[in-house]
Amino acid sequence: MMRNALLALCLVCLLAGTALAGERPRVGVTLHPYYSFVANIEGDTAEVVPLIGEGFNPHNYRPQPEDIKRCMTLDALVVNGIGHDEFAFEIVEAAGQKGVLSLIFANRDVSLIPVAGRLDGKKMVNPHTFVSVTASVRQVYTIADGLAELFPENADLYRTNARAYALRLRRMKAEYMARIAGLPTLDFRCATIHGGYDYLFQDFGLQVTAVIEPGHGLKPTASQLARTIDEIKRLNVDVIFTEMAFPDKYVETIHQETGIRIRHLSHLTHGEYMVDGFEKGLRKNLEALVSALAYVQEERS
Repeated sequence: MMRNALLALCLVCLLAGTALAGERPRVGVTLHPYYSFVANIEGDTAEVVPLIGEGFNPHNYRPQPEDIKRCMTLDALVVNGIGHDEFAFEIVEAAGQKGVLSLIFANRDVSLIPVAGRLDGKKMVNPHTFVSVTASVRQVYTIADGLAELFPENADLYRTNARAYALRLRRMKAEYMARIAGLPTLDFRCATIHGGYDYLFQDFGLQVTAVIEPGHGLKPTASQLARTIDEIKRLNVDVIFTEMAFPDKYVETIHQETGIRIRHLSHLTHGEYMVDGFEKGLRKNLEALVSALAYVQEERS
């Protein structure tokens, strides 16, 4: 009877393993752009699972119990890994998955640059690689390679889809490059509220003159605001790029004191997780950038 019971148990385990083998792998992502990247790469061969819910601020997020439970169900996790999703490593460790869960470091092959134009003079690696077309394409290929290693049965599909997705992104960049090429050469001087756009500006041969945020998510003091206004005037900034979520009062005060035009950019890590979310957000950013360049050219002509 004992032998029969053992055989029955083995059969149950075998059947359970077969059922699990037939399920799609669950690939976790830490940021909105990575949701778009993975969803476009994997087609319908995997389930893309945001590690945390919508409407969070990745710069100061604290892991929740449901995040830990979710992490325990994943087969792989795509991470930024250079400062924009430190919460993910806390979740992985709390879930007991450190050294167990396969991590795909999206920025493994990206050439990193520091945050430019910080008024405090500090040097730090800019983790916002996903705002750029060039750096994003590099990450798409890295993620596809990582998925292919983990799930070799779909390797050809992942690489084919990655090439098609990268082509769409490159064509979008080329479209806006052509529009910029029609403008005269400008000494374009801009300030950004958040230090997240150096890779995007680098794509178009531009540079951020100044980053005027005191610290992400921090409300500036009156003295900080006064120093910021003085520095912007000294640098002869043409345009200030702010973010939708940044306090309007702060930006409006700068505008009133300097008269400098305000434009909006997004670092693409908020809102709904969507397959085409990255492309939509990227196009809005490129439109805002080209519009600002055209405005400065018109003002100077």
